[in-house]
Amino acid sequence: MNNEVLKNCVKKYWNFASCGTEFIKKTKFSTEYFDAIQDFRYTIEPEIFSFAQFTRFHGKKVLEVGIGAGTDFLQWVKSGAVCYGIDLTEEAIANVSQLLAQQNLSAVEIKVADAEHIPYTENFFDLTYSWGVIHHSPDTIRCLDEIIRVTKPGGTIKLMVYNRRSLFAFYMYLRYALLKGKPFQSFSKVIYDHQESIGTKAYTRKELINILATKSVDIVSIKSPVTNHDLLYYKSKLIRFIPYILACICGWNSVGWFMQVELKKMDTGEKRS
Repeated sequence: MNNEVLKNCVKKYWNFASCGTEFIKKTKFSTEYFDAIQDFRYTIEPEIFSFAQFTRFHGKKVLEVGIGAGTDFLQWVKSGAVCYGIDLTEEAIANVSQLLAQQNLSAVEIKVADAEHIPYTENFFDLTYSWGVIHHSPDTIRCLDEIIRVTKPGGTIKLMVYNRRSLFAFYMYLRYALLKGKPFQSFSKVIYDHQESIGTKAYTRKELINILATKSVDIVSIKSPVTNHDLLYYKSKLIRFIPYILACICGWNSVGWFMQVELKKMDTGEKRS
């Protein structure tokens, strides 16, 4: 499957329902709908707050790449950031437009755009933020390059990509490979075929560090704490006990599904530390 065909498949998947909205039973675009999305997201993924640090970017120019249902984007707007948002899908733009209108809030701009071709000039944003998005793009490295390009020298980049050395990735392997009689199928192939939109990628910490070593960024932090997804929050207590024990053995701070990456874009002429 070539990249354009794959990208159309990815867009079709997320255009059907922005991330998290598929679980919501409330009337679409109602106040109850958006409240339920927010409650679900931050109950299941509470680590977003400590990672994003929304209130620290008051007055700063912020781009969110992949605004989805707008839950995080709303936090940036409420924090007083100067907000721009892009998404591959019209569905996301409709969600965020309705959400901001309900709150009597506004952003500088939200628009349909491809993360592989971000429609802003270089060195424009104080912060570029993307939670669980660029690993769905056919050319994730191109997305990373674009994110770096539009961020100001000395500016901050906050990304979350999936961690292939995680408990959740192991669960996916058990479910879609080992228990299907395909023990030699790779974790990468399982995630590509079965995790959300087709073509999804997950990286190891070493792979990511090697990629970033070729870019004009310094790594501030990379962390992968165990998440509710790794602990299979939707399963019975008996089943959830298994990943809990594995987390204790393997390390709570290293085998989480969400690899949270904070980067600083180098200043012109700055040498890598």
